[in-house]
Formats: sequence, structure tokens, C-alpha cells
Amino acid sequence: MPSDFFISDHHFGHKLIIDFESRPFADADEMTEVMIQKWNAAVGSEDKVFHLGDFSFLNQERTQEIVRKLNGYKFLVLGNHDRGRSRSWWLDAGFDEVSEYPVLYKDFFLLSHEPVYMNKHMPYVNVHGHIHGQKYEGKNYFNVCVEHWDYTPLTFEQIRDAVVVSEEQA
Repeated sequence: MPSDFFISDHHFGHKLIIDFESRPFADADEMTEVMIQKWNAAVGSEDKVFHLGDFSFLNQERTQEIVRKLNGYKFLVLGNHDRGRSRSWWLDAGFDEVSEYPVLYKDFFLLSHEPVYMNKHMPYVNVHGHIHGQKYEGKNYFNVCVEHWDYTPLTFEQIRDAVVVSEEQA
């Protein structure tokens, strides 16, 4: 049965992100190869991946080569570094779906690139990227930036189990 996965902020081709975020790669080419391997080790061809932005700094041809190598159906929520390119640019690069706006997933999870304002009374969890190595406190936020998850997409179940309070009584 296909699974849904979530990840953000690969920054393919962005040489400076290696130093900015202390990524464990010698250069952008090694970073690209390792991140493709980790994606494909987790994601099957029938799975769906929600990429929550800041996918690639490369031109369309090189971005297309990467997207083509990645398993699964790919849904991109545009990040701040993706917005300089049109929605159609990203579709032409190989994404199956592209959204310029946050997406509500399973009526409870708000998928966005940047964290959105949430308070403890709001009935949602914001699954987001953008802040890389940082984390917001509380069960209303879940950061799927690659730096937190060993550059590997997370399943919906991993996120759900981390944020949804169990109602079981001891």
C-alpha cells in the first residue's frame, strides 16, 4: 500500500548551505547524490512525497535530472527560494503537483514552507520547513527540514505519532 512522505529544504545545488547548516558533505555534488540515495531508500515508486519547499537552486535542466531520479509522485509546496520561478517552471521540471499556498492534509495537518502562526487552541498541526536546524516548541509544529531527519523523507505515520496525543488510558 502506498505511503505519504514529507520533507523540505534540500537546497539542491546550493553550495553555501553546506556551511550555513553544517551539512556533512564535501561539496554540492556529494550532497545531491547522498540526498537522492536517502530519498529513494525510503520512498517507493507508488508513494507520494510532499516537498515543503526550497527544493533546488539549479537551472531547469539540472533540476529536472534530479526530479527524474527521485521515486514517487512529487507534490511541491513552494518555498521562499522557489518563488522566483513560476508554478509552470516547477511542473516542467517534473513535479506532479505544485502549490503556491499552504495545503490542508487529512483535515488536521497544515503543510507550509514557512511556519505559520499557531496557538494551542487551534485544531491543527503545522508541518513545515524553512527554519532548518531550529525547532519551534509544542505539538502544533513539526519541522521536516532535511537537517533534522538525516536527509530522509518521513512517513505520515512518523509525524502523526509524534504530534497526536494518544487517548489511551493507562
